[in-house]
Amino acid sequence: MDASSQQRSQSSLQRQLANLKLVSRLLGHELHTQSSAKTISLSREAVTEVQTTLDLFIEEVSRTHLNIGTPQGSAAPPTRMVGTRN
Repeated sequence: MDASSQQRSQSSLQRQLANLKLVSRLLGHELHTQSSAKTISLSREAVTEVQTTLDLFIEEVSRTHLNIGTPQGSAAPPTRMVGTRN
């Protein structure tokens, strides 16, 4: 692996981890704001933010892993986001 591809790989990994850090911070914020209760409730907005971040992470990881071993110039199949029941 040459230096530039290794640097791109590290950059991609850092972006992916940043998404997980965001999810962790969102959940930590909810735990902190509801610290006195044994059970917590999440607002629809908080759940939507967590779900969106996880969906983006899944897409990024899928795209990265699908492009490994893909011949140059050919695109990996698109990732389809799955909706939720409201």
